[in-house]
Amino acid sequence: MVLSMTGYGRNEQVLHGRSISVELRSVNNRYFEYSARMPRAFSAFDESIKKAVNERVSRGKVELGLQIRDLEGQDQTVSADVPLAKSYLKAVRSLSEALSLRDDVTVSTLLRFPDILTAVPAETDEELLKTDILQVVSAAVDSFIAMRGTEGEKMEEDILSRLDFLEKAVGRVEQGSADRMEKYRDKLYARLRLLLEDKNIDEARILTEAAIFADKTAVDEETVRLRSHIRQYREILAEGGPVGRKLDFLTQELNRETNTIGSKCQDIEITRLVVDMKAEIEKIREQIQNLE
Repeated sequence: MVLSMTGYGRNEQVLHGRSISVELRSVNNRYFEYSARMPRAFSAFDESIKKAVNERVSRGKVELGLQIRDLEGQDQTVSADVPLAKSYLKAVRSLSEALSLRDDVTVSTLLRFPDILTAVPAETDEELLKTDILQVVSAAVDSFIAMRGTEGEKMEEDILSRLDFLEKAVGRVEQGSADRMEKYRDKLYARLRLLLEDKNIDEARILTEAAIFADKTAVDEETVRLRSHIRQYREILAEGGPVGRKLDFLTQELNRETNTIGSKCQDIEITRLVVDMKAEIEKIREQIQNLE
């Protein structure tokens, strides 16, 4: 299965009292590029997350979002500063006596003063948390790759159909090349008859000229290489996995051989075929730029 570089995946799980959510999205990029959005408190896990993603994703600009919610309050504890509360109470009562006011201080009253209650981060089992995060990351990557595979399958079908067109076009070029030789020989005969006014024509000279023309315009090597490249293209697609770089090189070779055929052949039909072939190769190039 070949993979598109464009994809999206998401997974959310509740593990050990925490809701962990991971979201992945990517666009085309020549190499693997990674960025992440996550709470600063969990940034220590970023390198491990990046490694886990990169082990399964080789190309594309990947953006990861991580959100973690504590469902049981286990990530922090709240402590009361009792000495400070006593100091506040003593000061309030002193003020009550001095101003002859009713002493109606309650716990709720004391809680209005700052720093009575303090949230303190609880000790966290970082290895357990890291394992939980990577579990959700792995599931998100599964979803992400599945979407990439769906897109890649459509692109592969399109590329294969264009390879079929190229292969048929190569056959027409080969047939046209053979026909061109007969046409050229007949054209030489016609010209010589006109010049010599039906006098004796040197058959050997005609054959020599035709042979020289054939040598200059022969495209046998190019068509053989084109067929070989098309066959390799199909084999690489069948292998699946990251194929973009390999196919990029082969696409350049397809274009090179097609250009050579166009420069050698002066036949109008073959010229039209070459134009159509180059158009198909360009469409193939656009597709493989999106493949991992």
